[in-house]
Amino acid sequence: MIINQHRKFSPVNFIFVSAIGLVLCLGIFLSLPEHITPILFEPAINNLIGIRIGSRLSPGANVMITLTLTLLQGFFLNRIVNNYNLLGKPNFTPALMYMTLVSLFTPFLVLSPPLICNFITIWMLGKLFNIYKQHDIKGLMLDLGMIVAVGSLIYFPFMIMMLLLWISLLIFRPFNWREWITPLLGFLTIYFLLGVIYYWIGRLKEFFAIFKPLGYAFPTELSLNMYDYLVIIPVVIALLFFLFVLKEHFFKSVVHLRKSFQLLFFMILLTLGSFYLNNHITINHFLLCAPPIAIYLGFYFTNSKSKWIYETLYLIIIASIIYFQFV
Repeated sequence: MIINQHRKFSPVNFIFVSAIGLVLCLGIFLSLPEHITPILFEPAINNLIGIRIGSRLSPGANVMITLTLTLLQGFFLNRIVNNYNLLGKPNFTPALMYMTLVSLFTPFLVLSPPLICNFITIWMLGKLFNIYKQHDIKGLMLDLGMIVAVGSLIYFPFMIMMLLLWISLLIFRPFNWREWITPLLGFLTIYFLLGVIYYWIGRLKEFFAIFKPLGYAFPTELSLNMYDYLVIIPVVIALLFFLFVLKEHFFKSVVHLRKSFQLLFFMILLTLGSFYLNNHITINHFLLCAPPIAIYLGFYFTNSKSKWIYETLYLIIIASIIYFQFV
């Protein structure tokens, strides 16, 4: 069955994950719109370079590039999870879960700034998991601050990840004020250099307009149709099963694993709470939740002992995704 196959650390799973990713986006391939205008970067970059990247892509090419990028992200995430042994044994369930989550909704299957930012999100996770074992992390935290700044230029709500850097210090490290200052210095360095460029070309007002989303009122609702709610029900059930499995293993596991899972929880919370930092709220924002949730689901599907439950549950998840793509 699907899950048992991906519990193995076998090169053939590169093919299986890719095939499942292709199957899960067949719905949009079979009903491509006439035109898709991808927006890959925030105005901070678009206005500066004056080029709308990807505007000439055909809808089919757009979806195929998205599939390729998500596969790369899935395998990148899988490598990081296995390197830090977060699941107890190396396998391909994180990549499989990631490809499943990024196919949940049809808007996820086209190019968008959150999709591009997930490369940065996964890269950040690899660095954050590493700070627990390092003696001096000031240089690493400076780099992470700069990474968050670059991510916010691609997708402004990514700025919220600055809080995640400080939360990671609370979780992994004893207090050291220098380690708390360096991420902020890295973040401000990127925006200072960007401000200098805008000043140099006489467009400083446009630079200050970048921060306008910080003044947006918090929205009271996000428009989702009924099918959007239905397709996530099996995923929510899988997460509930994850909590039961985690409860059995939590205090038996090493300290680094427990702290890493706490960090992923705060990443999800911050992502869910930051959707208002964009003028046009779309469901694509929640793509940023895919890496941490994929690790959670990967842990469940790796450590669950009830084969018929986890295999049936995964089949229900992919069946619901495919079904609602055609409804």
